[in-house]
Amino acid sequence: MTALAAVWRRANKPARVALLLGAALASGTAAQSAHANDADTGTSTDMSTDTGATAATDSKWKIGVGPGLVITPRYPGSRQLSYIPFPALDISYDDRFFSQGPDVLGVNVLRGPAYHLGAALSFDFQSRKESDDPRLRGLGDVNGGPKLKLFADYTIWAFTGAVALYQDIAGHHQGTTVTTDLVASAPVGGWLFSVGPGFTWANGTYTRTFFGVSDQQSAASGLPTYNTSAGVRDIHMNAQVTYDFSRHWNGSISATFGRLEHNAANSPITQKRFELNTLASVNYRF
Repeated sequence: MTALAAVWRRANKPARVALLLGAALASGTAAQSAHANDADTGTSTDMSTDTGATAATDSKWKIGVGPGLVITPRYPGSRQLSYIPFPALDISYDDRFFSQGPDVLGVNVLRGPAYHLGAALSFDFQSRKESDDPRLRGLGDVNGGPKLKLFADYTIWAFTGAVALYQDIAGHHQGTTVTTDLVASAPVGGWLFSVGPGFTWANGTYTRTFFGVSDQQSAASGLPTYNTSAGVRDIHMNAQVTYDFSRHWNGSISATFGRLEHNAANSPITQKRFELNTLASVNYRF
């Protein structure tokens, strides 16, 4: 579910992207308007009082909570879907510390108006049980668990590039994956639309765990032996729509349409090459 975690991270960034894009589009008009107003009145404007009042009332805490629903393949390569309700949290302090969806606790080590570089403890629900499908009997279970996430993102005008590395730290043999995405965003009224491509790379441990079939597993399951190695796990397209219902309420639907590649696509475990990961949430922002 690393792709879904990346979706969630993008789903909680639209306000910042919209502000950057809006500022870029409006900067020229605002400058001309300010110059015209000063010329008409013949006076200068002192904003120190308003700025001080705003700074005094603006909290460093940003808190959003609400219900969320995840729709994801039951296991990598499955043709069946799982529906997982969970609390959609969007909590941050001073744009430094945050808790957002699967990212239970994270920190932006370096951050600015257009970029973030940091780490997080992220819970990954990606798993596989023998009971998920009769074909899996004899392969053993793969449990989900916490992962260490290292991430970076940078926004230039309407475009955001992001990369995230996920490392299994629970000893569940899920290895390492790296997801890279490029998303273009456009605000229209209270709406924000985002779309863009990406891909996921996985190391040998990950591909062996989810797509490989050892000699022992082959004997127990009847599936042919299948050896795997590191490589591109999938290529995907991201799409997201966010709408601000009011000052406090907003809703978001994000989807990642992926296609398994190479070792993942050709595995005898894989029933469906195309993947759909969807996240829908409604948030109340305090």
